[in-house]
Amino acid sequence: MSTSSVSKGCFVFKPTAKKNKKTTLSLEDHFVRGCDGAENSELRFKLCHDLWDKIKTDTEALQDELNRNILDSLLDFTRKCSSTRQHSDWASQMRASEIPTAALVLGVNVPDHDMTFQSLSDLLQQSVSPHVASVQAKECGALKHLMKRVLERLMDTVVDDDEEEAEQASAQLNKSVHCSLSTLCAWYNAKTKKSNTVSPGKKRSSAVRDDPQPPPLVIIFKDLEAFNPRVLQDFILICSRYIERLPLMFIFGIATSPSTIQHMLPHSVSSLLCIELFQSLSCTQHLATVIDKLILTPKFPFKLNGKVMQVLISIFLYHDFSVRNFIKGIQLALLEHFHSQPLSVLCCEKKAALLNVMQLGHQDLESIRQLQSFKRYVEEQEPQDQVNLLTDDTHLKEVCQKLIKNLSEYHKNYYPILRCLHTLTSSLPRYPLGKQIRELHLICLDKNVWENDDYQSAMKLLKMLAKDQLISLLQRCEEILQAAKSKNIKVALVQLEDMLAKFKQLDIAAEPPPSVADSIPSPVKNLQKKTDLFQLQKTLLEMNESRRSKKLSLFETLRNEALEFIDSLVKSHLSAPESQTLNEVCYYTSSATVRRHLNATPRTSIQAALNIPYYYLQNDRLKTEDGIVSNAAPDVCIVYKLHLECGRLINLYDWLEAYSTVVSAAEGNDPGSDNFGKVDDVKHARFIRAVSELEFLGFIKSTKQKTDHVARLTWGGC
Repeated sequence: MSTSSVSKGCFVFKPTAKKNKKTTLSLEDHFVRGCDGAENSELRFKLCHDLWDKIKTDTEALQDELNRNILDSLLDFTRKCSSTRQHSDWASQMRASEIPTAALVLGVNVPDHDMTFQSLSDLLQQSVSPHVASVQAKECGALKHLMKRVLERLMDTVVDDDEEEAEQASAQLNKSVHCSLSTLCAWYNAKTKKSNTVSPGKKRSSAVRDDPQPPPLVIIFKDLEAFNPRVLQDFILICSRYIERLPLMFIFGIATSPSTIQHMLPHSVSSLLCIELFQSLSCTQHLATVIDKLILTPKFPFKLNGKVMQVLISIFLYHDFSVRNFIKGIQLALLEHFHSQPLSVLCCEKKAALLNVMQLGHQDLESIRQLQSFKRYVEEQEPQDQVNLLTDDTHLKEVCQKLIKNLSEYHKNYYPILRCLHTLTSSLPRYPLGKQIRELHLICLDKNVWENDDYQSAMKLLKMLAKDQLISLLQRCEEILQAAKSKNIKVALVQLEDMLAKFKQLDIAAEPPPSVADSIPSPVKNLQKKTDLFQLQKTLLEMNESRRSKKLSLFETLRNEALEFIDSLVKSHLSAPESQTLNEVCYYTSSATVRRHLNATPRTSIQAALNIPYYYLQNDRLKTEDGIVSNAAPDVCIVYKLHLECGRLINLYDWLEAYSTVVSAAEGNDPGSDNFGKVDDVKHARFIRAVSELEFLGFIKSTKQKTDHVARLTWGGC
């Protein structure tokens, strides 16, 4: 495109929309281009997208349910404060002279706060007041900025049919002289009068229609600890002078402790607030619920193995306590699994998986034959079956359908028995198999749980439970099994109900009590005598033998039968997932990939980029041997490699000479010529820019020891 002009100038031509669409790649395009096994890449992306939509929907519903109690309490508080202004008694008038303030303690999981505040803001606008403003500390460094943000957002929340009035109001707000609460008073009075005189043909908003009193002005401070205390104090003092004209209400988002308010606000300011404390659910309880509802369920076919689960839980416990980031980790693992595993087309609901098996190509069937779990399965078959599995694709598809059904049935049986075992062992002292169910789940993912020493200890402790305690635990297991839909679990439920019926019919008191003399065994009588250490050891061994030979009561016999029944269920249904054939289809195992993406190390990445630019740029000219400086590398990479050869102080002139020599070789100059390695203005400018970039990245700094030197700050590389 050309243009003509009398004067010189710079003309910008925006590209058309069609060109932008051609150059922009969607997520599906990136997925299809880079995934392994491009034959079914589009189907895998669709399955991945649909599965994540289901997980996301359930996650949002779960989080709304977890936050429902605290949000309902806040809504009741705002309604109560609004109605208090209408009473004429002395106590209500005293409270009306203070600003109602809700101190919402959310915990240190700051990344999760945005979702909570968004839900709170939506609920307030729907049921309490349309005038809600949320502010953050980073945008309110000074009082005028805080005032401006509050006024803008309060007025923007009002839905006004008259566009001219809205434009006039916004135009007045843009003038700094009008950024005061007197402007807000005039605006609020105009809005309340207009809403009270609305014509009969027009509908009022739900917030105004339900409440006879004017709606309050709610201001949410998302991160109270980050606000400047002086700015917050001045804002509260100004607002307190308008409390009779404006129904203001504050909500403080607190991450640490309620005592933060006392530290930030002096008594003269905090006395102007009527503060009520609200405590949200702890992040660890939130995580336990998310794991219980999203991971420990057969509803979703995608699974995480023990190492990936451990990485996600470790990042949660030792980095941010963020449930939101934990769910992002699940999303990352899901995307990586469908991207890197060609057989992930079978990671879907059972009916769809059975149909997808019949659509597999020869290459996909060969991938199945290469799976470790399938190789173990083939080795267990008869010789003729082994030949058919390795050569006949049709026979292999039929067998794969059966194996997919077995894998689905395994998951339906696994989770109810896991919950039953956790119910029994979590009541024991010192929690031999973990207090949380996720700890027991990690043990089961690692290996067969009955091979664990802690499991044997737990079973011994369970044999010491009293009748009432054991019956209570078995009844809880009965409730868990009743919710399961598997045929095997229903059979186990019938057997458990029979045992509970026997326990209820059992009357231990009807048994003849043993006499006191007979209840004391002879070894115990020997202990009453004075004895030496050898005799004591011998007596204890005799006591142990006497306990083994002692006749068991009816309750003890029935208790042993119940625990043996539980043990048989564990050994039948809690085997490690790796023992299941085709487990690679559903289980994601690359913990290193998840750790690299979620727990990144910026310094290592920067050093890798500067030391080995080929790793990121994928340019064949940048391939070099270790320790060699590539003359085709970017200037900052050349300067970085040269600075590794220097000591604590680097002479800038020597550094420039070495850089100029490397760059001259890249330009193809003759090494024997006089101009080879000579510093000109262009090379000098490029060198200064590269050194400035290294200083910005934190590898060097200027020093006062020598004016023509810089100090090196980092040692060692990747």
